Amino acid sequence: MAIPSSEGPSVRVLRVGEQVRHVLSEILMRGDVHDDVLANHVVSITEVRMSPDLRHATAFIKPLLGKDEEAVLKALRTNTAYLQREVAKRIKLKYAAKLKFIADESFDEGSHIDKLLRDPKVARDLDGGD
Repeated sequence: MAIPSSEGPSVRVLRVGEQVRHVLSEILMRGDVHDDVLANHVVSITEVRMSPDLRHATAFIKPLLGKDEEAVLKALRTNTAYLQREVAKRIKLKYAAKLKFIADESFDEGSHIDKLLRDPKVARDLDGGD
């Protein structure tokens, strides 16, 4: 039995999350999902976070250039059952993980921070000038 740690997810949880990410990426890249929206968009699975019991997987997605994000999310959610079955077939776990798709906002946050740092007032403060 694993000893719970306050240091974050275990190596196994991280490894399984990465395996799920690879499988989902491969399925989407190959066009295995028969959905017009997904067929017309390149979707990146940026991260998959697994619950400690490996029963739930949260996949963070970003369509290329952030285009039609809501439509892509809806298509992924519509095809969740198929994607769960495919992931379960390819990754041998005791339980098939329940998938949940969420838009990855980290790119937007990064752009926002970059924009703030380029603001003349902030740049002046960072340079130490008055």
